[in-house]
Amino acid sequence: MSVTRLDIARIGHRGDGIADTPEGSVFVPLTLPGEVVEVEREQDRARLLSLVHGSAERVEPICPHFGPCGGCALQHWAPAPYEAWKRSLVVEALTRAGIATEVAPLVPAHGEGRRRATFHARGTGGSAPKGRDVLAVGFAGRRSHAVVAIDACPILAPGLDGALKAAWAVAQELVPIAKPLDIQVTATETGLDMDVRGSGPLKPNRVVALAQIAGEHGLARLTRHGELVLQREPPMLTMGRARVALPPGSFLQATAAGEATLARLVLEALGEGPRGAARAVDLFSGVGTFALRLAERVRVAAYESSAPAIEALNKAVRGAAGLKPVTGEVRDLFRRPLLAQEMKGIDAAVFDPPRQGAEAQARQLAASAVPLVIGVSCDVTTFARDAQILIEGGYRLERVTPVDQFLYSAHVELVGVFRR
Repeated sequence: MSVTRLDIARIGHRGDGIADTPEGSVFVPLTLPGEVVEVEREQDRARLLSLVHGSAERVEPICPHFGPCGGCALQHWAPAPYEAWKRSLVVEALTRAGIATEVAPLVPAHGEGRRRATFHARGTGGSAPKGRDVLAVGFAGRRSHAVVAIDACPILAPGLDGALKAAWAVAQELVPIAKPLDIQVTATETGLDMDVRGSGPLKPNRVVALAQIAGEHGLARLTRHGELVLQREPPMLTMGRARVALPPGSFLQATAAGEATLARLVLEALGEGPRGAARAVDLFSGVGTFALRLAERVRVAAYESSAPAIEALNKAVRGAAGLKPVTGEVRDLFRRPLLAQEMKGIDAAVFDPPRQGAEAQARQLAASAVPLVIGVSCDVTTFARDAQILIEGGYRLERVTPVDQFLYSAHVELVGVFRR
């Protein structure tokens, strides 16, 4: 490695500062445009050693773990340029795909903070806080598999208060197993829902000990690889007019404000759809984030590969009042996309796939006669690919709205509205 001085020109799509050199771009985390920095460089990566000239846009990070912890990339950047950069990620991805459309201003949707988090627990060999000398519980380090031990995180919602203490206690009980653990915690209306993965099979006495820990920390539910250890009451969330009992480890939008914002944008697009719209499909529906709200206006057929998610959706529908009919069906839309002929008579389609996008489903939508398609995405690159398929099939991408629920990160959500 060599020590050198670099001028930071811009921020890359992962949140690192980029310096342009005769040998090519060099990526420097924790830097900002316009800064002059001294770094330790190794090929196209560099580690910040000192600021020679700092940016006027640099602000004090809100977390003492910022830097070593890999959870946040941009706590050191002022809000206005940060938001402009995050919107630019969407603009640039669409431009690269040759797609011209209106890109609305970024909608901040962090709200009270993250309502779900996955903590990692690893052996440390003696570097964890006093009293925890064999364990670290926290988040992965920056560009590292090492775990940064934490006792608090300022981007978590108040509903996750106590989650870290409970995660430490569970991990400490499982130390003798000597396996890496992932501990997913979700804040629900009835308490914390925790699912522990990585432990492998447990002896009965250790399961009893975990159940005791869950009770001491007031968890609504504790599961291990989805198998029940203890449940005081079902973890519940309200979605529109319905109450949903969450399956263990189920997918959920990261923030309550993010879910509300995405749902609002979807419903606004539906309201602009064909007059007399009566039927919609919700593709990759999960537990019903959109389907349960769409059903306040139209009949909905929801499709999702997770059987527990569909079971939760159908149960929520049975317990809700004032909804149009909703059907939930287990279907792997990657292997068995809903066919164009199956969407005959459908007035609107919503799709919200995982990061890999929905290429096979997009091709069937492109071949359909559905007048309105609303795409929700957490990956701008795969969204641009799927959007291009729809456009080639005769749709017009009217607008895209970026949504920022992953504050200080390079992740951006979006909602795109397509019409025939």
